[in-house]
Amino acid sequence: MLYHLFTYLDSQWELPGSGLFYFLTFRAGLAILLSLIITIAFGHLVISFLQRLQVGEQIRSLGLEGQEEKRGTPTMGGLLIFLAIVIPSLLLADLSNIYIQLLLLSTGWLAAIGFVDDYIKVFKKDKRGLSGKFKVLGQVGLGLIVALTMLSHKDIVVRMDASEAQERGLAISKVIPPSMEAENITEGYVYVQTTLTNVPFFKNNLIDYKDILFFLGEHAEVWAWVVFVPLVIFIVTAVSNGANLTDGLDGLAAGVSAVIVAALTILAYVSGNTIIAEYLNILYLPYTGEIVVFSASLLGACIGYLWYNAYPAKVFMGDTGSLMLGGIIAALAILIRKELLIPILCGIFLIENLSVILQVGYFKYTRRTQGIGKRIWLMTPIHHHFQKKGIHESVIVVRFWIVAILLAVLTIITLKIR
Repeated sequence: MLYHLFTYLDSQWELPGSGLFYFLTFRAGLAILLSLIITIAFGHLVISFLQRLQVGEQIRSLGLEGQEEKRGTPTMGGLLIFLAIVIPSLLLADLSNIYIQLLLLSTGWLAAIGFVDDYIKVFKKDKRGLSGKFKVLGQVGLGLIVALTMLSHKDIVVRMDASEAQERGLAISKVIPPSMEAENITEGYVYVQTTLTNVPFFKNNLIDYKDILFFLGEHAEVWAWVVFVPLVIFIVTAVSNGANLTDGLDGLAAGVSAVIVAALTILAYVSGNTIIAEYLNILYLPYTGEIVVFSASLLGACIGYLWYNAYPAKVFMGDTGSLMLGGIIAALAILIRKELLIPILCGIFLIENLSVILQVGYFKYTRRTQGIGKRIWLMTPIHHHFQKKGIHESVIVVRFWIVAILLAVLTIITLKIR
């Protein structure tokens, strides 16, 4: 809103200082500051409000050290993260941008699903919360919206060299961004609606999902959605659930998410910058630079939330926060066409997910074949395994943060490793 207001004032009366809002870095920096202020300054008010509502965590006894001390700690703190993301984004981002619209939709969509789950657990006293099938249905719905919008919206295009686009047989977008028409003519670039994406470690750094359907020949492009849509749905569901499983220790999910979002912010910036994208030989994606403002808000929200969620936590994010964070991270990676980097960047989420899947699978297999169920780890998700081994949770959290930083750095340098 402020973005639109100040750009209007600058265009009409050249109001001193209003031109700053044209600069992406200025708005991104302001977004981080604003989200930090919202979380830190108003966090205690949100916590007090949740305490008055008696929104306390229901602890299931698992024999973990320090577990009982957490009983009654306010949950649904994801509402604080939600406010710290949405308010700066609404004020500072270009709300006419399709990428911002999709990200705000993703935020509200999964926050609502998580809120219903927390509400059932806390107010209805049902520890099971929202049925798993409804959670998955909501995640599938969001993935479907994101995928179909990417395939059909006129502003979601990729800039390519005209000869390369012709060689690949890609259809040129009929709608060229007005600000780029001169560039398109003078430099020989075209804008295409495509399922192309960046892929790490390969020399040309590109893969088209239609190539998986090579056996369809010239019809492969028409049926590319058959591969793309299920993949997007899978990524949204997997990352969202991974973040949800990671939210088991004070500061763990928020800290890991902050590291991941910082890396995605860098990737969004380089993907939306003509010069840097060309230098790195990655896809230049018009309009994606605006994502930096949103991801800056998200980064500030995660860091500011740690003010109250670091050990010993004064509030838990609940599913309202964890499902939302995972869904936003997935949507961010997909929109900037870096989704194939998720296994590296979101390695912590992947390990947490796999630890549960392997533990359950191995237990059922050994019970069926040997008559008694056996476990691979002492307890899952895997952060609880380390707790069972006697490692203090604050040590586990910091070590997970360090691993997340290593994975984030590796993700960024894959832009040059080919």
